[in-house]
Amino acid sequence: MLLNSLLQRVEQAGNKLPNPTILFMALCAIILVISAISSWLDLSAVHPISGDTINSVNLLSKEGLHLILTKTVTNFTHFAPVGSVLVAIMGIGVAEHSGLIGAVLKATVLKAPRQLLSLFVVLTSVLSSLAMDTGYVVIIPLAALVFVSAGRHPLAGIAAAFAGVSGGFSANILIGPVDAILAGISTEAAALIQSDYEVNAAGNYYFLIISTVVISLVGTWVTEKIVEPRLGSYTTNHDSSVSTTLLPQEKAALRATGWFSLIVIGLLLWGLLPDHGLLRDADNTILRSPFITGIVIIIASYAAIAGYIYGKVSGSFSHKNDVIKGMESSMVTMASYLVLMFFAAQFVSYFSWSQLGAIAAINGAGFLKSLSLGAPTLLVSFIVMAAMINLLIGSASAKWALFAPIFVPMFLLLGISPEATQMAFRIGDSTTNIITPLMPYFGVVVAFVQRYDKEAGIGTIIATMLPYSLAFLLSWSLLLLVWIVMDWPLGPGAGIFIPQ
Repeated sequence: MLLNSLLQRVEQAGNKLPNPTILFMALCAIILVISAISSWLDLSAVHPISGDTINSVNLLSKEGLHLILTKTVTNFTHFAPVGSVLVAIMGIGVAEHSGLIGAVLKATVLKAPRQLLSLFVVLTSVLSSLAMDTGYVVIIPLAALVFVSAGRHPLAGIAAAFAGVSGGFSANILIGPVDAILAGISTEAAALIQSDYEVNAAGNYYFLIISTVVISLVGTWVTEKIVEPRLGSYTTNHDSSVSTTLLPQEKAALRATGWFSLIVIGLLLWGLLPDHGLLRDADNTILRSPFITGIVIIIASYAAIAGYIYGKVSGSFSHKNDVIKGMESSMVTMASYLVLMFFAAQFVSYFSWSQLGAIAAINGAGFLKSLSLGAPTLLVSFIVMAAMINLLIGSASAKWALFAPIFVPMFLLLGISPEATQMAFRIGDSTTNIITPLMPYFGVVVAFVQRYDKEAGIGTIIATMLPYSLAFLLSWSLLLLVWIVMDWPLGPGAGIFIPQ
């Protein structure tokens, strides 16, 4: 099959790349050299709105040396994927070490219809974006366990979850913190042209609901028809010997854990639902509340306590140190990840300090403006541009903070609403997350994959995820085109076009 042959070549070429850690070390050196050359050539870009000149910064200078010496440690310690991953993994480690995760799988997943498993994983992963980093550190490894326990390939589970969490990042049925962040940036950008224009957090809500359905169905189809057949059969190790029946003490432990879970849910609802609830923020809202920002802590704490309860009732925990052993066993597998994240953090910082990303983005925007295209073509072109830029720059909010002041006013003058521009950006920004090694959580996925396939490399991940990326990009762009043709509202009071 032509597609399999192409993906095989992609995998072979990608696996010839060095270890991800070595790759990031090399990229750090390359950025240092390019920054010096760019500064020597006086490369710059003029911001089309503010008129400010953005100059490339030479990191091989006295100032650059000072940045490197004073910021290297904080680059790593403040790097978002580090802390949240380690905290979540410690809590999950207790639940896994106690046997709770295996028992839950036996009680639920193993009895679920095989045909619905992929849909369940993709949909759950898409919805997990509401909790920011949780999908990466919780859903993806659990998806592997779910698939292997159901007699399916664990890498297919990882791929389906990664596709939903990252490729479908901008789809959901609920409004989340990302919606609020992007809407705030869009409002400020629109004010450059129309001072009273406000983009609210629900500006893309109708479109996002339908996107959730489309992405889940497309992701399921790619998993079932392309990815899993290509992966072939999987020979399990210790997982294959797990019994599909529950012992009496395991059932008792699950009941105890279930009662604890109901208590936790009740406490969370008590803190969220009432006005001025304990878990709401100072403005009495949920979007930026401690509940949302601290969701990783909540999940890790719940997993650890639930694992402890299960372990004590089932008898798998007989010593007070068993909880600590569970945490330690999960952290052992993260050693290579920590080394990778150290150099990834340096690369991201170097790229930001050099201003090379900003210069490339502004020049790309100028080129797109010069094409003088109609609204459908212009928005789809913007989707493609955002997808390409996303291969180099990871943070969605950081990119939108750069893009919005350029594209929102530009498209607003052409009669295209800021909400439509924002949605086009979100589509492009999401669909290529899963095929770029420069995405901060790519290293997390590599670590999870190598638990089941020691020989897997960057090429394996890219080749596995490429069908999802292309399918999402095509289907999501077509959905937006349909929305444009039908002139449906993107959200409450938010249309595609601005009345002239």
